[in-house]
Amino acid sequence: MRWFYILLLAAFWPVWLAAAPAPVLVLSINGAIGPATADYVHRGIEHARGEGAQLLVLQMDTPGGLDTSMRAIIKDILAAPMPVAAFVAPAGARAASAGTYILYASHIAAMAPATNLGAATPVQIGGVEEKDKPIEKSALEKSAAEKPAQAGKPGKSDGVGELSSAHTRKQVHDAAAYIRGLAQMRGRNVDWAERAVREAVSLSSAEALELKVIDLIAADVPQLLQRLNGRKFSIAGTEHVLDTAGAVATAFEPDWRTRFLSVITDPSIAYILVLLGLYAILFEFYNPGMVLPGVVGAICVLVAMYAFQMLPVNYTGLALIALGVGLMVAEHFVPGFGVLGIGGIVAFVIGSIMLIDTDDPGFRIPWPLIAGAAAASALFLMLVLSLAVRARARPVVSGREQMLGATGEVLENVAGETYARVHGEIWKVRSGIPLERGQVVRVTGIDGLLLTVAPAQ
Repeated sequence: MRWFYILLLAAFWPVWLAAAPAPVLVLSINGAIGPATADYVHRGIEHARGEGAQLLVLQMDTPGGLDTSMRAIIKDILAAPMPVAAFVAPAGARAASAGTYILYASHIAAMAPATNLGAATPVQIGGVEEKDKPIEKSALEKSAAEKPAQAGKPGKSDGVGELSSAHTRKQVHDAAAYIRGLAQMRGRNVDWAERAVREAVSLSSAEALELKVIDLIAADVPQLLQRLNGRKFSIAGTEHVLDTAGAVATAFEPDWRTRFLSVITDPSIAYILVLLGLYAILFEFYNPGMVLPGVVGAICVLVAMYAFQMLPVNYTGLALIALGVGLMVAEHFVPGFGVLGIGGIVAFVIGSIMLIDTDDPGFRIPWPLIAGAAAASALFLMLVLSLAVRARARPVVSGREQMLGATGEVLENVAGETYARVHGEIWKVRSGIPLERGQVVRVTGIDGLLLTVAPAQ
């Protein structure tokens, strides 16, 4: 009987395997989109490919992020061998700025109730009017301004004419063309996509579904999988039919590398690392042979440089920070009366402000951190300068200068050579007049190991 069950299992095993739906992988994107997020999504797609996943779900709650990281994620989505569903969840989440582009690039766009998306204008764009010359709008912009309101909303101009420079207009046009291409590829609302870039408008989940910006609304991932069951997608010439009714959603957690990148690519952490590295190396120069500060400093600087090459860093700002530290150090050795130190602090603060070349709130160096680092450097400089002033006012206690003017007692006169005790040491002395034992003398000159003395009185 046992062999009968074994043979029955072997006979129907392929059928049971075929009946089991392919897995679904879920990636969570929370917070600002940066290099670590791009690396996480890339690894997640590769893992889904290896597991033979039928669907990849990007569950998002993001205020936006870096343009370079966003474009890297979109490239991976477009090259994915399986459908990718961008899902703005849970309730109260948002897909602003870069999140909107990712939503448009995905094969499936879904949102949970009480979520929103939009505000996709590049964050570097300013709103200061250029008064010296008018800006001519393109035909597309004029026609967009003249269009009637959609979904009961009054028509508006695209705002490009109010931007401050040709550079900012280029950024807006580039972003608008990019999201327009994604919308056309996925068959979504092109007009609203452009408005999200040019006017920074936003939509709730219900409005997004009504305007065909998204495909569906679901409360959570299980409900999303139920509603996607049976949908067909053509990817790289291959048709994919989703069988997600009984599929198990597996979360793909970030590995240690992604977590490490997430920590060091935080601008505040990278900023602290480079400062620790610079000061540790300088401490090693002050105390040669200690080794530990030099090793720690070199590691911190190299890790910070690795983080900076992944971030939008202004290297002029980085050079100003290094110059500021150098000037503050030079103040300790050059009698600049505080000029070098003050100049170093100014260069340090300006460099810290310029360091990260983006206005994205998630990738700014906080003002309190800059102020704290500058204040700590200034206090250190003031402490060292005060100690130097005090040391200069103190009498000399060692060396040649300390011996001049010192008093001593004649000990003896042997074979025409006279010896005296000065500062507890026995010295050979000479004088223009005869000296007697026990006589108090004062040092008037030094010639090698021979002291020139004269009677103290």
